[in-house]
Amino acid sequence: MTTRRGRALGAILTAGHRLRRIWWRLRRPRTFGVKVLLRHPEQPELILAVRHSYVDQDRWALPGGRYRPTRETPSDAARREVHEELGLRIRDDLAELRTLEARTEGKRDTLTLLSGSADGVEARTSLELREARWLRTDLADVPAGDPVSRWLRLALEGCTDRADDGTPGPD
Repeated sequence: MTTRRGRALGAILTAGHRLRRIWWRLRRPRTFGVKVLLRHPEQPELILAVRHSYVDQDRWALPGGRYRPTRETPSDAARREVHEELGLRIRDDLAELRTLEARTEGKRDTLTLLSGSADGVEARTSLELREARWLRTDLADVPAGDPVSRWLRLALEGCTDRADDGTPGPD
């Protein structure tokens, strides 16, 4: 996103996200999200990590997003988000690693971590993502000093027993 138009759209997304966070602090909504530990189709020791264009721009994270449980399942949402954001499809079934409650940014979020394999290796970025890269599961190839999201670490560490706010998470 190096074009003038891309930078302008990124600034609009950032501003919109900041307004949404203010709204969350006032309203304290209940939200639902998914994050996908997406494995390389031929090299399972590689996972796809992304950097967002509007929030935590320097942090390597998992692809994913929000969903409405009355409209789709976490697996359906994960498939939709991966396709929308990266242009990839997920082959076979997704494995649920963990569902936990998080209280961040003023909202009460139920977050489902899923794992699956991509059907291809060529990921494209979208307006929401500034970068996507296949990384080793030991994160040894993360550039020095680059932060990694807690959800990515949690998925890779086999899902520890603590939620985002430090309270024990549900099993």
